Amino acid sequence: MNTLKPCKILVVFGLLLASCDVAKSQDKIATKSFVDEVVPFLKAHCYECHNADESEGGIAFEKYNKSANVQQNYDLWEQVIRLVNEHQMPPADQPQPSADEIAEVSLALKAVLESFDCSADKHPGRVTIRRLNKAEYNNTIRDLTGLDLKLADGFPSDDVGEGFDNIGDVLSLPPILLEKYLEAAYTIADGIFEDKKLSKQVFPHEPASDNLLAQAQAAQLNIQHFASRAFRRPVTQDEQVRLFTIMRDAWGQDVESTEIYKTVVVAVLTSPHFLFRIEKDPEKDDDDGIRKLDGFELASRLSYFLWSSMPDQRLLDLAKTGKLTERDVLVTETKRMLLDPKASAIVENFAGQWLQLRDVTRLEPDPDLFPTFDDELQQSMRKETELFFQAMVSEDRNVLEFLTADFTYVDQKLATHYGMQPVKDEGFQRVKLLQGRRGILTHASILMLTSNPTRTSPVKRGKWILDNILAEPPPPPPADVPELEEGIETLGSLREQMEQHRANESCAVCHRTMDALGFGLENFDAIGAWRDRDGKFEIDASGQLPGGISFDGADGLMKILTENKAEQFCRCLAQKLLTYGLGRGLTTYDRCVINDAYSRLQSKGYRFSELVISIVTSDPFTMREAMPLDD
Repeated sequence: MNTLKPCKILVVFGLLLASCDVAKSQDKIATKSFVDEVVPFLKAHCYECHNADESEGGIAFEKYNKSANVQQNYDLWEQVIRLVNEHQMPPADQPQPSADEIAEVSLALKAVLESFDCSADKHPGRVTIRRLNKAEYNNTIRDLTGLDLKLADGFPSDDVGEGFDNIGDVLSLPPILLEKYLEAAYTIADGIFEDKKLSKQVFPHEPASDNLLAQAQAAQLNIQHFASRAFRRPVTQDEQVRLFTIMRDAWGQDVESTEIYKTVVVAVLTSPHFLFRIEKDPEKDDDDGIRKLDGFELASRLSYFLWSSMPDQRLLDLAKTGKLTERDVLVTETKRMLLDPKASAIVENFAGQWLQLRDVTRLEPDPDLFPTFDDELQQSMRKETELFFQAMVSEDRNVLEFLTADFTYVDQKLATHYGMQPVKDEGFQRVKLLQGRRGILTHASILMLTSNPTRTSPVKRGKWILDNILAEPPPPPPADVPELEEGIETLGSLREQMEQHRANESCAVCHRTMDALGFGLENFDAIGAWRDRDGKFEIDASGQLPGGISFDGADGLMKILTENKAEQFCRCLAQKLLTYGLGRGLTTYDRCVINDAYSRLQSKGYRFSELVISIVTSDPFTMREAMPLDD
């Protein structure tokens, strides 16, 4: 008898009890600190604008008089710390807390945030049943049939939620789309059988003889093979019977064999099990209403995350054996998939939306002010950033290089635009950036995205950085504040105009940070070309961020962002990638995944693959939660 086993169990049980006691103790300390130090601060400086009667920004602090309720409101208190430390709140026209008061309340709130217990409740969340979006439909048809028809380009546009077009909650199914699906299915069915070699690849099983029994057996095998690949899981017996019944009914009408198979193709490609990504909900006896995804569900999540397409045969085989749910196997497959050419989908669909590259080709700078701008240059701008992102993925580079990289990709058109030496060969070449340019924020694509048609916009550029690089979005502007007018010469330089705009204290609160970030990029005009002057005014690209951190120019700004804001950037990127990977908005409980992702990045050299691995091995990615009873 192993007498050590009961001892081990007792030790483990004791450690669990001890950890629970520590967590409870930390919670009590945090609660006391909140009541004693934070609540008085809120009463003195925040209640006037954030109360039950006047909840500016939808926030009423009065209800937090006994507890911060950090398990549900982590993001709120994280934002409070940032705004108070950056002197954005309370507004400048209100009595200001002393430096000591700010330090004390920040310390107390940090203790509150540290009391957030990732082990207290497991909430992996649930993803709404998801329709394939246009990119996913095109890619899935390509990988299922070998036909790269891009029929979804003619479908209605996909709605966008949380910044992405693969969010289950917004992917509706309008009647016109049903008609498009049916038309596309017939086109695909015809395309398969227009090529004999292709049809044999899609339906590989040949009858052993000419008799009806052999033909029926081959037909059943082909149905099973095609439908299982289309549904991304083994077809059930009931589904096989129904599909074979469709085939048999067509057979009874004495039509050609190819027409019979086309009928099945149309039936499969218009089935909800093809058009939607369906996952089983937890059963009543699943612990806490949570179940682990099976291998096939996990294979689909992984492949649509990294490839925007169906799982390949290797993933399906691993799913069938159950090995894909093993962590080591999942990690190995993730690394393999990131190196596959199909991983270009994460560039097109994730980077295209995170960095808003899809919008680049829709921009129209003023042709009189920017006569060198044309369609070819516009395409080159977008291609540069896509190739850079692809290098970050395929070379598994440090994610901080999004901010600091000293290399990029240019063709002759873009090299001329950047004032570089001519490139030696046709097409895009990897080159070293000139002094003054570093990372994606100095790519012409991003600089043009964040400009107006006639001039630069430090506000747009600063806000873009806060939204997409730091995940620190500013609040919406007050309703009564006028826009900065275009083309005003009499007010001086753009910087001087902005200073006049900030004279309104309700604007200055947010603009101090936004404008400083944006002015760091002022050496680049509205189409991303370098300049030393803006008309008759010399460019001043210096700035000062909250806390007295000064910089001069894009080089200095990138240095500050990397040295002082690296954690914020990594967390922002992790949030964006997790949202895209899950296909849903994030909740407070997803904070634990972001924490783990940042820790993993720190310990693994900030490699891009390590960020992806932290997401695909997380509970939200590998599990599914039941619908809450009150929903």
